[in-house]
Amino acid sequence: MSVAFTKEESAETASETLLPDRPISPHPNLVTQSGLQALELQLRQAREAYDAAQQVEDVNEKRRQSAGPLRDVRYFVERLRTAQLVPDSSSTDTVAFGSTVTFSRADGRVQTYRIVGEDEADPKAGSISFVSPVAKSLIGKAVGDVAGSGNQEIEILSIA
Repeated sequence: MSVAFTKEESAETASETLLPDRPISPHPNLVTQSGLQALELQLRQAREAYDAAQQVEDVNEKRRQSAGPLRDVRYFVERLRTAQLVPDSSSTDTVAFGSTVTFSRADGRVQTYRIVGEDEADPKAGSISFVSPVAKSLIGKAVGDVAGSGNQEIEILSIA
């Protein structure tokens, strides 16, 4: 049978259904307990969205609606597979993964962030990734220590 007589999906539909995988960080996948729970929830939600998309009757629309959730399922499965749960630190002597740190900047701003895994980092909500430049400069430091250099200096005020 000639290709001219078969129903082919449009190039637009094909490109919408072949989404590239979400990039996976090369860093260790350290997570807090709440970060692990968030990954599990996001995987459940992606699977539910995929299952809902599978109920669509039109094959092209089904593929289009399934593409994003399917990509997310692959991502969250991999992130859960590689997750390394880091227990909360029992010490507040030095900054560590999971610590909540309050520091002052050279310009007078005082900020508080919890150092967490990459997937749960949300600076607007008060958490930063352990691989961020600020977190890297803080880890291992104690209250009163100054991290950074020049106009980027920050002084640790408290660790919780």
